[in-house]
Amino acid sequence: MRVAFFSAKSYDRKFFTERLKQFRHELIFLEPHLSQDTCKLAFGFEVVCVFVHDRLDREVLKRVAEHGTRLVALRCAGFNNVDLNAAKDFNLTVVRVPAYSPYGVAEHAVALILALNRKIYRAYNRVRDGNFSLDGLLGFEIYGKTVGILGTGKIGRAMVSIMKGFGCRVLVYDLVQNPDCAALGADYVEKETLFEQSDIISLHLPLAKETHYLIDEKALARMKDQVMLINTSRGGLIDSRCLIEGLKNGKIGYLGLDVYEEEESLFFEDKTGEVIQDDIFARLLTFPNVLITGHQAFFTNVALENIAHTTLANISAFEENRLSPMDLVKVEESAR
Repeated sequence: MRVAFFSAKSYDRKFFTERLKQFRHELIFLEPHLSQDTCKLAFGFEVVCVFVHDRLDREVLKRVAEHGTRLVALRCAGFNNVDLNAAKDFNLTVVRVPAYSPYGVAEHAVALILALNRKIYRAYNRVRDGNFSLDGLLGFEIYGKTVGILGTGKIGRAMVSIMKGFGCRVLVYDLVQNPDCAALGADYVEKETLFEQSDIISLHLPLAKETHYLIDEKALARMKDQVMLINTSRGGLIDSRCLIEGLKNGKIGYLGLDVYEEEESLFFEDKTGEVIQDDIFARLLTFPNVLITGHQAFFTNVALENIAHTTLANISAFEENRLSPMDLVKVEESAR
């Protein structure tokens, strides 16, 4: 099948080209994001392959469907950027990669925790400058701390396992309980209890109507002073406007972000030498207890190999009319 591959990066070309040896598809790599302004590039292609910052609203889906597209292949787990009801209306099939490397994302969340706690990023720069002073580098022992994990899907479950290994008390919250997490020794509680008792809070939920701004001013008010807040899931889970005040008044003692609410114009691009126009993001960068990475938690060789293989296999399964219900993104699917 002919595939219009949007938001293509060099690593996408590498891993997908290697996997193409096992499949018969023709990929046309396109650098722009898919949007109303660029959807003409997809005209005549049976498949569009997209990533997290491609916009598949009703108008985009209508136009590509009218010009021959039958399949939307997401090379990611989340699908909040797709109007699923519109896809159904225009008889478009939508597939995704539900689990490419849960351990990689969980490990990145732990890397943020460790780097923030022991101030690795500050110590690294100091030593390179010949400054071996320990002032300002004091950390705490994670052993015995209470860790709150919001979301207990595959990534959340991996996070539970890791933090139990550190000797932490682990509290978890999700609308649907995962028996694996309970078996590992995590305690399911209401999110308010998790907010109030956790020293470290890590987000592993998808972005949906129910989870949008899950962390807002009221949620922060319930948390311990100097709480550590980690988000490697979706930026929209946190109301970014409340972070600045939380950092200024000491409610947030440590903030680690791999995602950001308005990241679309920033992440995955080289902005060296440019003035960042997002005032909230620019302000966050000024705090010494904030560590931000550019949506790289998923970025491991295992994850990219799995993304390429599953995406191409999804396209083949569609071509051969052998998609199973588990392969499809359903309009009625819950936010898991």
